[in-house]
Amino acid sequence: MPKHVRTGDQVIITSGSLKGTIGEVLRVVPDKDRVYVKGVNLRTKHLKATQQNPQGGIITKEAPIHISNVSPVVDGRPTRVRFETKDDGSKNRVAVRGGKVIGAVRGARAKADSKK
Repeated sequence: MPKHVRTGDQVIITSGSLKGTIGEVLRVVPDKDRVYVKGVNLRTKHLKATQQNPQGGIITKEAPIHISNVSPVVDGRPTRVRFETKDDGSKNRVAVRGGKVIGAVRGARAKADSKK
C-alpha cells in the first residue's frame, strides 16, 4: 500500500498530546507503519559509562509516531494525499486540499518498442 508521507516531508501531528506540532519526517519505517519526526515525541535516555564513553550521559532523541497520526502540510494546513498517474506513466502525490503536487512517486516510463 502506498504511504502518504516520505522522508523530508513537512507534516503536522493530527492526534495525541502533540497535536498541531509541525516537523520534518526524518525516517519512515514501513514495516511497522511508524515515522520519526524531527523535534517531536522526544524521549530521554540515560547512558551508562563505558570505555568508549567514560562519562556516560543523558541523550534526547525522537521516538516513532504511528503514520496515521501525521498528515502532510500544504500552505500551513494538514491535507490528505491523492495519487495521480499521468499519461506518460509518471505517478505523483497530490494534496487533496488545493491540488498542489507534493512529490513524485516515480518518473515517466520509457516508451515500449512497437511490435514488429
